Parts: sequence; C-alpha cells; structure tokens
Amino acid sequence: MDDQQSKPPRRVRYKGTHPKTFKEKYKELNPDKYAADIEKVMQKGNTPAGMHRSICVNEILECLQVKPGQTGLDATLGYGGHSLELLKRLAPDGKLYATDVDPFELPRTRERLEALGYGDDVLEIHEMNFSGIDQLAEEVGGFDFVLADLGVSSMQIDNPDRGFSLKIDGPLDLRLNPSAGKSATQLLKNISQEKLEALLKENSDEPYADKIAEAIVSFIKKGNAIETTAQLKHIIREILQFLPADTKTEIIKKSSQRCFQALRIHVNDEFGVLEKFLARLPDALKSGGRVAILSFHSGEDRRVKKAFQLFYREDIFSEVAPDPIRPTVEEISGNPRARSAKLRWAVKA
Repeated sequence: MDDQQSKPPRRVRYKGTHPKTFKEKYKELNPDKYAADIEKVMQKGNTPAGMHRSICVNEILECLQVKPGQTGLDATLGYGGHSLELLKRLAPDGKLYATDVDPFELPRTRERLEALGYGDDVLEIHEMNFSGIDQLAEEVGGFDFVLADLGVSSMQIDNPDRGFSLKIDGPLDLRLNPSAGKSATQLLKNISQEKLEALLKENSDEPYADKIAEAIVSFIKKGNAIETTAQLKHIIREILQFLPADTKTEIIKKSSQRCFQALRIHVNDEFGVLEKFLARLPDALKSGGRVAILSFHSGEDRRVKKAFQLFYREDIFSEVAPDPIRPTVEEISGNPRARSAKLRWAVKA
C-alpha cells in the first residue's frame, strides 16, 4: 500500500488529435518536444495552447523599418514573437527594450528568448505598464522605433485559470496582473445598475446592456456573488432567452463576448492606460522615430487614430498611416484570431 501511495500521479492522457481541456493539451504546451503536433494544430488554423501567434509581422516590420544598431521598444512583450523578429534585424549592436505587466507569462518569455541567445545585452525586459514609456525613454535616451500590440495574448485566453475565456469555466478575474487592482468579481459586487449599463455600452457597444446590467445587479442584490466565468455566462444567456429562436444562440454568444471584453477593459483600465501611452509617445521617440500600434477593438483604434492625427496637425509627426492596415486573407484563414486586427503607423518629425 505504501509503495502504491508513493507512486507519482500519472499524467493526463493526451486524448487523440483534439484534446479538450487545457491540461490535457500537454503536447501543445511543450512545443520544443512535440514540434510535429504543434505544426498539425497550426495547419488546422488553430493556435496551440500556451502559445501566441504574432499577427501582421511582415506589415509591422515594413512600417518600422528596423535597422541594425538601433534602439527600440516592444511595449507589449507577450509571447515575444514580434520581439524575436525585431531582434533579428537589430543585430549587430542594436538593443531592444520590452515591457509587460503579466507576472505569469513574462518570466516564461524571458526564458524562451534567452534560450535563443537573446540575453540582457541585447534585450532588456521590464515588468511594468507601457504607460510608463516616458520613464524608460528618459533612461534610454529615446527610441528609434516603438511597437505596441494591444491584443490579449492567446496564452491568457486559453488558460482557464486566468478567467479570460468563455469556453472553459474559470475564476472571473480578468486582470492582466492579478496582484493589481480589483477583479471582475469584486467590481460587480458593488457596482450600480446605471454604471454597469454605461460600462457595457461604452466599452463594447453592447445592444442589450440595459437588460444584462439589470439581471447582474439583481442577482448580486439577492446576496449572490458572480465568481466564475460560467456564472456570468449563464446570467447573460438566461436574460436573453426572449430573442428569436433562429438567431438566439449566435446573439447570446456575441453579447457574452462583448460583456467579458467590456469588463476586462474596465478592470485593467485599458483605455486610460492607452491614452497615457499615446500622450507620452512623441517625447519617447527620437527624431525620425517610427511607431506601429496593432489594435483589436474599435475604441482602441479610434484613440490611436485621433492621437496620430492630432500629432500630425501639430507637426509632431511628419507622416501617419492614411488608413489602417489589415491582415491578409491568408493570415486570417490560418489564424482566425487576426480577423479584427488594425495596424496604424506614424513617423516623428
């Protein structure tokens, strides 16, 4: 009996070619060991669990025109896919700085890039919000280029423990850095119906914001707490049962996605952080410095567009993108998560 108790637990069996849960996908979570399995997943147009597929890589490189010896900033390091391509073009003698607020993924990305030969001499990583770009730029002396990818990474979405996904039940947290600020559960605990309705409208243009806000606040006032993603999804689904049968399933899905997005944006103050970053961006760039910003939400893209146009009118920027650059049809086909991406660029005078 003692021998049996001392045996280590067996690993969850990899269930065929399409394991469902995050932990069952251990082959996808070990790309170095299971490269062939990773390739099969990507060929199907999916993103392997625990990975992130960088979007608009070629378009970003064309916008930034990175040259050897330059000093640049990847303001949203994430999985490090964009950084890796930038580092290749900075050699020799160039240096890349990178920032990210995710305390879980940042160490893993640092380790991954170090294993590829990119240590502190060429890549300096800071765990900080990118709204502090002015502080970093002052220390460095300004940047030749800056990249910001405003999307939530696939690693955050796929891991149910982070609570970013509607597909799998998890804690209703939604914070990029779980040690900072209030979780979505804490937010909903004391929010008024009016404020929640306004939040859902402003952050995601949710057409049923009034009904959903009323249902959530009513549930909370009965002494309940919404602690999991499944609980919130259930409340949204139940309050929208009046919808026509032929369109109900799809509308509920989209409303649920919008509500989760709206809460995530609020919990992380994503619009406020972006506005601070944009305001401090010009002073962080050297003369002739280039910036590229990849957004995935109309509210983000609108703020980027307005800031770039303002700086252009004030002769702070000499050039700005006339229109957003979109991913190619081929990229969207191979990576559906790219479909809502918009890329804008600018050059400092």
